[in-house]
Amino acid sequence: MDLEKYMMFLEDMSQLILNEVPKADYDSLFNDFVESEFFLLDGDSLLIMCVCEKSLKQGQDLHFFYLVERYLVDLITKGGQFAVVFFKDAENTYFNLPELLPLRTALILHLQHNTNIDVRTDFSGCLSQEWEAFLEESYPYFLIVADEGLNNLQTHLFNFLIIQSWALKINAVLFAGQVADVLRLYAYFMPSRHKNQMFFQKNRRTIENAYRSLIKQLEKCRALAFAPLFGNLKWENMMEEAHETISLLKQLWPEGSDIRRVLCVTSCSLSLRFYHQLLESRSETTAAHQQVEGKPLALQEVEDLCKLHCLSVAFLLCLPLSQRACTRFVTSHWIEDIQTFLKMKKCCDYFILSDVNISESWNLDLTHLSDLSDELLLKNIAFYYENENAQGLHLGNVITKDYEHLWDTVSKLVRPFDVGKPFPLRTTKRPFLKKNPSPIKDTSMEKMPSLGFIPMSCQVVDNFVGDILKDLPFLTSDDPVVTSLVKQKEFDELVHWHSHKPLSDDYDRTKCQFNEKSRDPYYLRSVQKYHVFQRFYGNSLESVSSKFVVTQGIKPRKFYGPTSKKTQETKAEIITRENKKRLLAKEEEKEEKKWSVLSFSIEEEMKEDLNSGIKNLEDFLKSCKSSSVKFRVEMVGLTACLKAWKEYCQSEGETTKDLSIAVQMMKRIYSVVEKYPELLQEADRQVIAKCLRYLGFEELASSLHLTQVAGNVTKEKRKNKYSVGIGPARFQLQYMGPYLLRDERKDPDPRVQDFIPDTWQRELLDVVDKNESAVIVAPTSSGKTYASYYCMERVLREGDDGVVVYVAPTKALVNQVAATVQNRFRKNLPDGEALCGVFTRDYRHDALNSQILITVPACFEILLLAPHRQAWVKRIRYVIFDEVHCLGGEIGAEIWEHLLVMIRCPFLALSATISNPEHLTEWLQSVKRYWKQADERMGQNIASRSVGCRPGSRKDCLLAKQSYRVRLVLYGERYNDLEKHICSVNNGVISFNHFHPCAALTTDHIEKYGFPSDLTLSPREMVQLYDTMFHFWAGWPRAQELCPEEFIHFKNKIVIKKSDTRKYEESLKAELTDWVKSGCVKQARMVLKHLRPGSVISSENMADMFPLLVEKLKQMEKLPALFFLFKLGAVEERARSVKTFLEKKQQRKRPPKADKEAHDMENKLRKVRKSIEKQKTIDEKSLKKPRNMDQSLIHEAEHDNLLKVLEKNLEIPQDCTYADQKALDAQTLQTVFDRVKLTRKGAELKALAARGVGYHHSSLNFKEKQLVEILFRKGFIRVVTATGTLALGINMPCKSVVFAQNSIYLDALNYRQMSGRAGRRGQDLLGDVYFFDIPLPKIEKLIKSNVPQLRGQFPLSISLVLRLMLLASKGDDPGDAQAKVLSVLKHSLLSFKQPRTLEMLKLYFLFALQFLVKEGYLDREGNPVGFAGLVSHLHYHEPSNLVFVSFLVRGLFHNLCQPTRKGSKLFSQDVMEKLVLVLANLFGRTYFPAKFHESPPKFYQSKVFLEDLPKDFKDALDQYNKNVTEDFASFLMIVSRLADMKQEYQLPLSHTDFSGEECEDSQLASYLMSCKEGRVAISPFVCLSGNSDGDLLCPGTLDHVTLRTIGISSSQAPVLCPQRFDNQGRKMPLNAYALDFYKHGSLTGLVQDNRMNEGLAYQLLKDFALTIQSISVSLRELCVNEEDNVVLAFEQLSKSFLEKFNKI
Repeated sequence: MDLEKYMMFLEDMSQLILNEVPKADYDSLFNDFVESEFFLLDGDSLLIMCVCEKSLKQGQDLHFFYLVERYLVDLITKGGQFAVVFFKDAENTYFNLPELLPLRTALILHLQHNTNIDVRTDFSGCLSQEWEAFLEESYPYFLIVADEGLNNLQTHLFNFLIIQSWALKINAVLFAGQVADVLRLYAYFMPSRHKNQMFFQKNRRTIENAYRSLIKQLEKCRALAFAPLFGNLKWENMMEEAHETISLLKQLWPEGSDIRRVLCVTSCSLSLRFYHQLLESRSETTAAHQQVEGKPLALQEVEDLCKLHCLSVAFLLCLPLSQRACTRFVTSHWIEDIQTFLKMKKCCDYFILSDVNISESWNLDLTHLSDLSDELLLKNIAFYYENENAQGLHLGNVITKDYEHLWDTVSKLVRPFDVGKPFPLRTTKRPFLKKNPSPIKDTSMEKMPSLGFIPMSCQVVDNFVGDILKDLPFLTSDDPVVTSLVKQKEFDELVHWHSHKPLSDDYDRTKCQFNEKSRDPYYLRSVQKYHVFQRFYGNSLESVSSKFVVTQGIKPRKFYGPTSKKTQETKAEIITRENKKRLLAKEEEKEEKKWSVLSFSIEEEMKEDLNSGIKNLEDFLKSCKSSSVKFRVEMVGLTACLKAWKEYCQSEGETTKDLSIAVQMMKRIYSVVEKYPELLQEADRQVIAKCLRYLGFEELASSLHLTQVAGNVTKEKRKNKYSVGIGPARFQLQYMGPYLLRDERKDPDPRVQDFIPDTWQRELLDVVDKNESAVIVAPTSSGKTYASYYCMERVLREGDDGVVVYVAPTKALVNQVAATVQNRFRKNLPDGEALCGVFTRDYRHDALNSQILITVPACFEILLLAPHRQAWVKRIRYVIFDEVHCLGGEIGAEIWEHLLVMIRCPFLALSATISNPEHLTEWLQSVKRYWKQADERMGQNIASRSVGCRPGSRKDCLLAKQSYRVRLVLYGERYNDLEKHICSVNNGVISFNHFHPCAALTTDHIEKYGFPSDLTLSPREMVQLYDTMFHFWAGWPRAQELCPEEFIHFKNKIVIKKSDTRKYEESLKAELTDWVKSGCVKQARMVLKHLRPGSVISSENMADMFPLLVEKLKQMEKLPALFFLFKLGAVEERARSVKTFLEKKQQRKRPPKADKEAHDMENKLRKVRKSIEKQKTIDEKSLKKPRNMDQSLIHEAEHDNLLKVLEKNLEIPQDCTYADQKALDAQTLQTVFDRVKLTRKGAELKALAARGVGYHHSSLNFKEKQLVEILFRKGFIRVVTATGTLALGINMPCKSVVFAQNSIYLDALNYRQMSGRAGRRGQDLLGDVYFFDIPLPKIEKLIKSNVPQLRGQFPLSISLVLRLMLLASKGDDPGDAQAKVLSVLKHSLLSFKQPRTLEMLKLYFLFALQFLVKEGYLDREGNPVGFAGLVSHLHYHEPSNLVFVSFLVRGLFHNLCQPTRKGSKLFSQDVMEKLVLVLANLFGRTYFPAKFHESPPKFYQSKVFLEDLPKDFKDALDQYNKNVTEDFASFLMIVSRLADMKQEYQLPLSHTDFSGEECEDSQLASYLMSCKEGRVAISPFVCLSGNSDGDLLCPGTLDHVTLRTIGISSSQAPVLCPQRFDNQGRKMPLNAYALDFYKHGSLTGLVQDNRMNEGLAYQLLKDFALTIQSISVSLRELCVNEEDNVVLAFEQLSKSFLEKFNKI
């Protein structure tokens, strides 16, 4: 079939992919916590990526393998779980590139034999059935693939792979544009969309035919490529020849050999034979065809070339990598006439390697598959023998011996002709290399910067790096680098700026929500309104009564252990006790009266409707406090249940019973037996025993109340009639699971009023009482946050000066906690002081004049690092870190580290999900030890110091003893169970299958890892597991022992407790583990397989099915529910789709004439209103009032009636909304709605709320989020779609959690955080988790995966070092400031217990200082100078902040910002746009994949691709980058001494070792490998391609060439590359979203043209606007001249950009 026929279709396919490329999400493939999905790597894409690496030279195999392994190791260390796939069909794309054929084959063999990588080579192509079956079985989350091949045909092949992956719901990730840092790998992620799946389904046959045609075309290309090399030889003949050659070698070397020797001799002999045949065939045709090409090589010349090759292999065998890395680099190319043979030789390599794997009986060492040939070494040897052989250098004995052995073997294998003796190596004179004026690259001439640090005299430097200074090179004082340091004064004098002037900090610039000093009545009313709303918001979050706190000063706290009897009560205590007793008696009497009033109605209701009556009875029990009354009520309920059960069983007969009444009966029995045992009388026991007998639990009844056993048949029949039909233990596990009683303490703790705390919660209170620190790890909703509020209350009681800082990860959580605090506590404070304050990047109020500050990490860091905020910092008594696992997150993780190590006071660190809390605690304890020593050194031991009391306050206000202990408090038990369900769709109908947690496991997993620590079973799941185990092993020895009725902790127990079921669960898990380990794997495997539900793959568009899912959950009474998705667009779209579904449902139900009636009524209403208005006018003029009044009343009555009828017509039917209208009164609802009437999404959220639906994500403003949170908490909204931000502590409990979208961000940690929202304590007894459109393998992984361990980030940056130096030199308290700075520098989590890493960080610190001194931000004493304040203020944007200031200092902005005319303060649109262009290049950098730039579609409003910087800015940036690169290169050369050279001489993944002693007896080797300079900081593998330290100065090469064990990447260099290229050398364009928006002001335009998600675009524009504003304010503060053009231009730009932004 001709491929031309399908070219149009192939182009369509390419266009489909190209349309998806710009929409690709640029995300980390691995989430924040080092765990990944299972994914696939296309092996050919990997090969292309590494081959295109610009530091790699063609023919350098070992360097290529190093690049491959370095990439794969990077994936593995980041938690990657993957397989590499090489398709057989893909091999056909390389026959035009024969040099890559053996490389590909060797790569496959190497990965298979020398690594643990899962390499799959058994699939013919991506459309094969085997491949499809593999994907359906393993279900990888994504496939990493190239978007462009080495030729068009290979690109088409990749397109087929992408399209087919999408068809099977597997996402595509591009190799192009990937960027790695310490923990993450960022890449372009193209999700499988439904329309792309449909494209494959609709065009399947065409796709298959086109694919077959493509493969046929590739096979034709192979024949065309081989014809000039092998003449008429057929493929099969060539492969047969290769096989015979290997067979012959086995006879010559029966003992086996190394792959390098084998390939060398077989390939040389085979290529010589083929070339001999080619020459013969050519000689036959010479007469007929005139040779046009150059003169072909003679056979003898080819023999010489093969000798040189054998010698190069001998070098590989004998020389270590350390010696080979110093090889000189020959730049000459091979002559044209040699190319034919070289290609033939590569093909022969391929033939041999393809056949090698078959030889299993022969001892073949494949270790060095990565180093089969070295073309650059071969060129070096060839150059020597062509140009330098006169020197007569000896080969050396070892190399000579190896070489002779190789050539002798070649001679024996060639057979048809004699190839001559090993020496001389050159018998012919024709040069193989072209003449070149500079044939050898001279690396010694590469000018490297001065190697050394600028000397500094600074206490911080001495204290942190003093121990290593003596070993480092330093520049002398007369060195040009030192003498030419930047003098900032020149710029200041030129433009009248005070660059050294202290800037206002971020706190001052953050928008103040209220003017804290104003006494304006309007302002005071708005403050009052705010506080009222906050209390309302807080009250919606938790039903806790507000507490008035009175200052009591510090009192010694008692340790609340077991109470001891007092010897004697005081008179006051006796009076108090008696009064309390009288009050309790009165309360009991009151509640008895209340029950006597209600009892009759409740009893009657229970007779009519048991469930409704029981609900009312339980409502009364909740409000009742008297135990005796509650006991009587429970007994009434029990009697009613028994009566209802008897009536039900009599009416039902022998049919299967509904056991809900029996469950209610057992609930009542639980209560009376367990809660009120002291009140039970004999008559009560008889009633309970009677109930148990009616349920069929005779043994339990007998144990409670012995009676004579009736033996007659009638009673036996009655027993069968009323019995539940199963044993009591099984009944309780199967049906009573959610109601099982927990082991809760009954002794109250005087410190807690609202509830009785558990033992672990009391430990937290003890921590606070003793001023200790603690890491607290407990499940979501377990009550760990209570310690935070206890801590706050304690500090509030102690005085008016102490401060508690609550650090929350998100603004949404800040708002919630602030509202909760304001609702919980009230306190009379001095004027100007507040109880609670908030500080986020968006706004602040009462932040520094409050006692409880709620903030985000970045804002708290600003306060801690601000030199002039130290007095406030000293007032901090406790810091609470909520969701501290964010320490391992993607954005801002290092800030959490800084906070934890800078605070001197105790702290509480809370999290539900840390897998290595011991390591975290140990690290934090080391920090506290440092602070203890620092306090002792400074003579200010916190144990006896007064902390920051202000004038006029009591001196003892904050006297407290701080403990330096850090406790670890662990609690693992959830209050309620979670059950999981899988949603499946069949023919448009949604159904749910229960997912047993054990179904996620395999026998291999149990054998290797056991059961995951947090994999828990609900009681009914325990019974299910037991029954399945019993079913699949008939002779199970412990079946009787583990039977629920016989289990030791269940037997004869009326009340089985939750703790008893946990013991049963552990016994079952231990037994199943024992099955696996004791040889009963088959039975265990069958158990797990039986528990596993069937496949849930559906071809339907699951987005369209979403509303049906919600409707189904409503029918099952599983609302309220949270639906988690991971894309902002999807979150909003799903919510809208539910609203649309309900509207259509309502429309279908409306009578046909309803709309017309509503229209008519609206017209009538309008007329009546006019009549009323007219009547009012008449009344005012008329004197005859009585009659007119009657007329008025008629009109008003008509108006009211019409309005009611219209409202009734337009009313949303109850089954067309999920809103609970009874949950909120209309006034409260309106109050909530009014707050969002002017916000961007307000109108839509109100419309959704009317249907009981909402959405929640990070791009909403805080008022919009609050609307959703309040209405959901109140029960009005019952369906909320949300992103993962809602999982970070947001208090939104629900009955069900639904995972409705798969994502890399749906990982073990987020799964636990999100699922924890379901069934929260005090809300539901059981939580339900549903998986919708999530693959089964992913579900299994989520359930069985442990939460990944926290790992430290790279903790330093240039801006951070500058901020630390600012604090150290300008801090109000120098000693305290220095101690904080050193704590940050010394205590990174990354370097904890890693001395080598700490030394590397010390050297990086010195590099940062050197850079800052050179750029003029620090002097040599470490004091900030110049624009240090401006750089540190823009620290969010490194390195753009540094580049911006360098532009400013060079006067570039002054050149650009010229007003429209002289004396004017206005600037043209052109100037403004150029200014935005420059700022967008600095602060708005988001990239498109390179492929999108090649053939962009038509754009309507935007230009889309950002232009380069103007020339003067571009030149300045190039100079800045050059300076930075030189400094960083010097730093790398110094830090290279920390490299582990043993590892550096090993391949990273296979650990193939290339170290060894250098060959000293070979003069030739020493001569060729004499370039020892310039190989300091470069990997020896990379040196093989001729790279040297000089290449560090080339932009974009750092990550691939430096020594890998020093732990430094290019991201640590403050370089801003003006252009970025992907790994195939293609330019990646910048998205011009900021400039485009400034021009057209349309968010829709950015969505349409710039391919941006609306929410993300809004967030990016907001950040960009804030950056411009921040720069504008800073420049105004720094400049003395009020009419400076730069300041005025930035102020104009800031104003105009914000105006456009606020119109969105």
